[in-house]
Amino acid sequence: MNPQQIREQFVAFQRSRILLTAFELEIFSILDKGSQTSKSVSTTLKANHRATDRLLNALCALGFLDKYNAKFSNRDFVAEYLVKGKPGFMSGLYHTVHLWESWSGMTDVIRTGISANPTALDDRGANWLNAFIESMHNRAQHQARTSVVGLNLKNVAKVLDVGGGSAAFSMAFVRAKEDIRATVFELPNVVPITKKYIEKAGFVRKIDTYAGNYYTDDLPRGYDLVFLSAIVHANSYKENEELINKCAKALNPAGQLVIQDFIMEDDRTKPTHGAIFALNMLTGTETGDTYTESEIKEWMTKAGLSDLKRLDQPFGTGQIIGVK
Repeated sequence: MNPQQIREQFVAFQRSRILLTAFELEIFSILDKGSQTSKSVSTTLKANHRATDRLLNALCALGFLDKYNAKFSNRDFVAEYLVKGKPGFMSGLYHTVHLWESWSGMTDVIRTGISANPTALDDRGANWLNAFIESMHNRAQHQARTSVVGLNLKNVAKVLDVGGGSAAFSMAFVRAKEDIRATVFELPNVVPITKKYIEKAGFVRKIDTYAGNYYTDDLPRGYDLVFLSAIVHANSYKENEELINKCAKALNPAGQLVIQDFIMEDDRTKPTHGAIFALNMLTGTETGDTYTESEIKEWMTKAGLSDLKRLDQPFGTGQIIGVK
């Protein structure tokens, strides 16, 4: 890289913070009512006029807003994806707003090895939890069908979706095969959120919930497939070893365990998003990390699973599948 390219990398946070602030203040939703002056927007926000004006100008410079005759308006893609209440609204970005807080403390995290947010996920308050589940739902609903379509569901009638959040993957399973019934295993204070997503999607008769904590509780048993998406990266190596053992016990003979997550190369520098996400886990959890294919397969082998294979996904993650 040349000096200018290096500098652009270093100041990239400035653009991100502009967008996060605009999203947090719901400026795009305000402008959905029609083009407005910065004075009008600042009045709605009960914010400083000069500061609001400079923020709106910067959003124009970044290509998110247009400005004509001193009035600001949303670009078409902004109106589609960043306006609250629209079908395509990217509500999961509220969680990205929260991530800023933990990432801002990374220097101290690297010095000490202590998470910037050591509070357990289910103890971070309703606003944080709802934003987190919504973010996971937005991601999962775009990936779920692809994640399920490559799996062998011939002898699968019961699926256990561990840490299934909004039940997005459970919904994909029951859509993929008529006789499948799914159960979402989630924390007690997450289950009510899960149920709302299930009810909204119309799957009350096809998807059940089971409240528990996989760190301290056993999983329910009798399943043909146990699915873990974006779960192992939240845990330590030892915690995952114990969890995979519980998953194996939850399986019927010949049942499958599917682990879907970032799968790192042995030197942990690729894939790029996985290497960055390891730092996200470092700042946001006590013990989370991203793991290599050999580490994941080692947990599965120790749990008595065999016929291990890997399937890569088009969205940067992969699946490791083992059979009991």
